[in-house]
Amino acid sequence: MGKIKYPPSAKLIISIIFRDEEISSLAKGRLYERYGRIDFESDIIPFDFTDYYEREMGRDLKRGFISFNDLIEIESLPEIKLHTNEIETMFTGEEGGRLINIDPGYLSAEKLVLSTTKNYNHRPYLGKGIYAELVYCFYKGSFHPLDWTYPDYKVKTNIEMFNRIRKRYMEQLKMMKVI
Repeated sequence: MGKIKYPPSAKLIISIIFRDEEISSLAKGRLYERYGRIDFESDIIPFDFTDYYEREMGRDLKRGFISFNDLIEIESLPEIKLHTNEIETMFTGEEGGRLINIDPGYLSAEKLVLSTTKNYNHRPYLGKGIYAELVYCFYKGSFHPLDWTYPDYKVKTNIEMFNRIRKRYMEQLKMMKVI
């Protein structure tokens, strides 16, 4: 029989897709209130890898990534996704569509996992209507995308960004004497 071993806390990361900078800022404020200090904020880049959100959110979308200083327990990811969904509903347009998309996930030493409400054959169920989307596996000194990884996560600059966030996370674990 294997011995039960719990994983260390993970780094909360969030992708934010939006058009209006003010709405993004207000949403980040809500996230800060719940999850604490933001310790990394990416450059804002055009979100032009897909038109998936265009019908609901409009054109000229942008994306940014943030991570938080306070680490989370991995099993809290479904509750975090439900909370970010609540924030999204605070910012809806006149026709009821979202004005912001907030996708939380966690980064650990071994992987990057996002949360989603959409089931698919490679997405394990986490509970509370939330599924896991494995985006990267870490080996040979870097994160590596998988066959189903979203195209924008396969871009070298994003992989390098998540490697930097991982480095910060590993330093946090060392300071906590977890590793």
